[in-house]
Amino acid sequence: MTHDALENLSHEDRSFPPSAEFAAQANGTAELYAAAKADRLGFWAEQAEKFVSWDTPFTEVLDWSNPPFARWFGDGELNLAYNCVDRHVEAGYGDQVAIHWVGEPADDTRAITYADLQADVNRLANALTELGVGKGDVVAIYLPMIPEAVAAMLACARLGAPHSVVFGGFSAEALRSRIDDAQAKVVITADGGYRRGKPSALKPIVDEALELGAETIQSVIVVQRTGQDVGWVEGRDHWWHELVASQSPEHAYTPHNAEDTLFILYTSGTTGKPKGIKHTSGGYLTQAAYTFNNVFDIKPDTDVYWCTADVGWVTGHSYIVYGPLANRATQVMYEGTPDTPHKGRLWEIVQEYGVTILYTAPTLIRTMMKWGREIPAGYDLSSLRLLGSVGEPINPEAWMWYRKVIGGDRCPIVDTWWQTETGAIMISPLPGVTATKPGSAQVALPGIAVDVLDDQGVAVPDGHGGYLVLTEPWPAMLRSIWGDDQRFVDTYWARFPGQYFAGDGAKKDEDGDLWLLGRVDDVMNVSGHRISTTEVESALVSHEAVAEAAVVGAADEMTGQGIVAFVILRSHAAADPDIVTHLRNHVAKEIGPIAKPRQILVVAELPKTRSGKIMRRLLRDVAENREVGDVSTLADSSVMDFIKTGLSGGGE
Repeated sequence: MTHDALENLSHEDRSFPPSAEFAAQANGTAELYAAAKADRLGFWAEQAEKFVSWDTPFTEVLDWSNPPFARWFGDGELNLAYNCVDRHVEAGYGDQVAIHWVGEPADDTRAITYADLQADVNRLANALTELGVGKGDVVAIYLPMIPEAVAAMLACARLGAPHSVVFGGFSAEALRSRIDDAQAKVVITADGGYRRGKPSALKPIVDEALELGAETIQSVIVVQRTGQDVGWVEGRDHWWHELVASQSPEHAYTPHNAEDTLFILYTSGTTGKPKGIKHTSGGYLTQAAYTFNNVFDIKPDTDVYWCTADVGWVTGHSYIVYGPLANRATQVMYEGTPDTPHKGRLWEIVQEYGVTILYTAPTLIRTMMKWGREIPAGYDLSSLRLLGSVGEPINPEAWMWYRKVIGGDRCPIVDTWWQTETGAIMISPLPGVTATKPGSAQVALPGIAVDVLDDQGVAVPDGHGGYLVLTEPWPAMLRSIWGDDQRFVDTYWARFPGQYFAGDGAKKDEDGDLWLLGRVDDVMNVSGHRISTTEVESALVSHEAVAEAAVVGAADEMTGQGIVAFVILRSHAAADPDIVTHLRNHVAKEIGPIAKPRQILVVAELPKTRSGKIMRRLLRDVAENREVGDVSTLADSSVMDFIKTGLSGGGE
């Protein structure tokens, strides 16, 4: 008897075809699938010519002669800053707003046109040149969500200096280790940023990182954002408003080879030596621009787009900076948190700026569900026409809430799967083509080749689960791990030789549509059944009493692992003395008795990182009565104290 690599437990019958009106105006059409299937490399060449301005046209699409090391458009030359800014100004769109920036203090806003952005990028490129930054020199960027972060990335791209953006919530040691690994020459930072109504310091963290090591840093550029007092090293530290503002707004750009490094981005949550994901230029921009155009159906003359991610993550790189700006989008960029100064802040911004396309994370959607539909109901969300989801699998009930409450039952939802490593979206509905199912990422985009394999590396049939792999190279793929080619091969290409293993589980439903099941590290082995935490969490959240749930596997003498669930209840359910029994029975009914949790623990909050990821390893520590591990990356480290205190009664 064989077992699936992952059990396929839950089923979804609801389906939402695109409206005739949306389909009639959609950028992405069914013909894209046919064209990509007929000639995959020809298809990518066409996208590269359509979305990218080349200084030297490429003659070779893909060199895959030395797998897994790919070269895309390898003899072409381009400049990404030119593609994202200058060409739009040249075409007469200099007065179009590129970024509606919204600070956390409500009266703190800026409208930055493409001409403004061009001048900012050029001034910073001149300033960096003055500080000795040249092609190939790495620049570390450690900034809050302010427009200077976008200008900094593009100025680096203009010079051919790889940027390494470090999320502003990381510690001095995390920053130091990334600077050291990348051998960065300059850090661009700010005195601080605003978070939950208060200034939070950044420059002191940079100073501490430089005291810990980071000896390659020669200069620090500091944006004055909050006016906090900061330490200063003469000769090394420079105020942005003094150094950059005095520069010329003109800067003649240099074309760079398509395979020159554009950026290094360190994956979060790593232990030991940081893992710097290396992305190059031509293929990355091609796929970022192509996916942004077709997945988000952008109409640059009329749309207002908003991605709620931070520029410190890959979503911010591809879908705040490079993809939108290459497509001449107008977008909102927000500095603050969704509940400051009140829980309707996001919807207030949607209403004020007439946002038409919203791209956010399932964690945020579930948080909004917990706060209640009456909050978004207080705002006019009728401008919205497309909704997107990113970061983790979205459970069907959150998908339905997003569609009904935020999208007014009319907006298509694009649930996108991709990674830091893939560089751009890989699996997603096309909003004018796909009949979407709540919770499914659907199918690979045109030009992308994916499959789901069992433990032996054999493709599973429809209706079964296993390991998600990419079977063909793709333009935005990572080229290596910075400075460690062998680690790149071992990490991504060794499990299934010749195929990229993403580390994620997935299943194919009876129609062949893909459902992501989270990291295979988050799979529980219960009495020989390999069950995804995602499916059990989805079952729990589908109960009307549950606002949020996180599930882990804990050691169990009888079954190998037992399922332990941590749930946050909606306010009306807290008084029910039998709620745990109801929830266990609900899971059994939804996906089968094998998935019934051994324990359900009611908690007030879950441990999350600043980016909204649930830290399941900490919950596993609690479930197995171990000392709780490192909590430094949590948005609120006191959450674990509350959970441990609240669990002394057992929660069965």
